[in-house]
Amino acid sequence: MPSQPLELILARQFGDSLSMPCFLVDPDGNLLFYNEAAESIFGLRFGETGGMRVEEWATVFTPSDANGNALVPEDLPLVKTISTGNPAFGTFFINSLTGERIQITVSSFPIMGRSNRLLGSMAMFWKTKEI
Repeated sequence: MPSQPLELILARQFGDSLSMPCFLVDPDGNLLFYNEAAESIFGLRFGETGGMRVEEWATVFTPSDANGNALVPEDLPLVKTISTGNPAFGTFFINSLTGERIQITVSSFPIMGRSNRLLGSMAMFWKTKEI
């Protein structure tokens, strides 16, 4: 992995210490890290997947709405945050890599450096019950 800004290194350490699932990307949306709690939802350890481009992670878990209609990457909260630099929130379904369909709620936010430069984004999410 190329050298990362200190803020992203600290964000990764922060995410690694949480029991809540989280996902960290660079300004281009490339996956830098997801924590152990996220591994249990995705069905695969980060060490096994490694980094992924936004086009891959935004589709590999087959995000869909309650009716099973596929969501385009631009509808995902983390992609919205990457695109706009603003926080985003949403609830949708994913398919884990073990084949389980899971409803998750996601909150994403930009990681801004002191120079007000977008350094990356982080999403925190949790399983939710279907209503």
